[in-house]
Amino acid sequence: MPVQASRRPSSPGSAAPSGRAAAAIPVQARASGGGPGARPPGGGGGGPTGGGGPAKKRTKRRKDPLWARLTVVFGAVLMLGSGAGIVGGKVLIGQATGDIAQRNLLGDAGKSDAEGGASLDGPIDMLLLGVDARERWAADDVRSDSIIILHIPATHDQAYLISIPRDTEAQIPPFKKSGYAGGTGKINGAFQAGAANGGGWEGGAQLMAQTIKRLTGISFDGAAIINFGGFKNVIDTLGTVRICVSQEVKSLHMSYVDGKPMWNADAKKTGKPRTPVVHKKGCQEMEGWAALDYSRQRKTLKNGDYDRQANQQQLIKAMAKKATDGGMLTNPAKMNNLIKAAGKAFVLDTGGVAIENFIFTMRGVTANELTMLKTNGGTFHANGNNTEGLSEETMAMFQAVKQDKLAEFVFTHPEVISTRK
Repeated sequence: MPVQASRRPSSPGSAAPSGRAAAAIPVQARASGGGPGARPPGGGGGGPTGGGGPAKKRTKRRKDPLWARLTVVFGAVLMLGSGAGIVGGKVLIGQATGDIAQRNLLGDAGKSDAEGGASLDGPIDMLLLGVDARERWAADDVRSDSIIILHIPATHDQAYLISIPRDTEAQIPPFKKSGYAGGTGKINGAFQAGAANGGGWEGGAQLMAQTIKRLTGISFDGAAIINFGGFKNVIDTLGTVRICVSQEVKSLHMSYVDGKPMWNADAKKTGKPRTPVVHKKGCQEMEGWAALDYSRQRKTLKNGDYDRQANQQQLIKAMAKKATDGGMLTNPAKMNNLIKAAGKAFVLDTGGVAIENFIFTMRGVTANELTMLKTNGGTFHANGNNTEGLSEETMAMFQAVKQDKLAEFVFTHPEVISTRK
């Protein structure tokens, strides 16, 4: 099968596939009063060092409207099929999605034709990178602490979420765009290494995708950068989301001042008494700020980043369920508002497919068919280098993804299924 040229814009100045000018990569502005649109103080550690090997040339990927199914992972807020179908027409959807930035986020880590990249059928694998960014942070100084692989089997009737621990030790390949020489380090440092020296979010995503491909063997059909700060607007548009808190956790990032939630740094400036934000155990309806704050907690959780992974997967599924069950996708006005809010939270790599096409054709995969899977049994798997390794079972799970045999793997290894509701 001949290799075709990509229709995707290759640089921030390129035109979007629909003919619109490509939107700038969004960085969530800091909310007034220290609200959850801003990144909480602190950040991940463990940057990469040393040397590494070259990346392979990328070839053409699929251009099929079935790509719509990929977006279930964005919280499925944009595009989940609701049974009754999405209404309003492609023109309305196209107008609503005009501000969603589209970039080449995969570089050399996309599927080749030999891997089925140009086929209309077959499994679909997408890389989702979550960042917390605020206005005063430079685009080349951001880490991706949330790393999720979305796998949809060739049957296109199920979706799986698999998180990669942020502290996983990985070989990070050289990256010419940012001048990075390659090395070994925590995998969350790959994004920062690719974004440095003007590489930006696009470069960060490309180097992360290449690093994950080297680690797991998985090539990707597409990618998205999710600004978790921007998710607040999406959740606020939904109203609330139902989250079942599995363990009580005191927020390290936020406090109440006069009953109002604020970032700790801003709360201190008021000079007023502060009351810690505590997320109580049990099922509850959460507003946007609370759901985002809960999903960001890590250090005080029993299993650290592994519990945070489960909480973030849970949030994505809760958003999908609320959008679907609430009739949001069958009401043109509500759907328009929802997509506009979500447009501030995502940067997409769609391989040239017009966003409105795969939104409009989204069917099949619903929130109830989104299965959350655990790496390393959902707990620490230290390798002695102050980093995490991947267990044999986890590596076998990634191999099952590559071979599109994940359903069979999960059937014989039910312990990898997250029981979080």
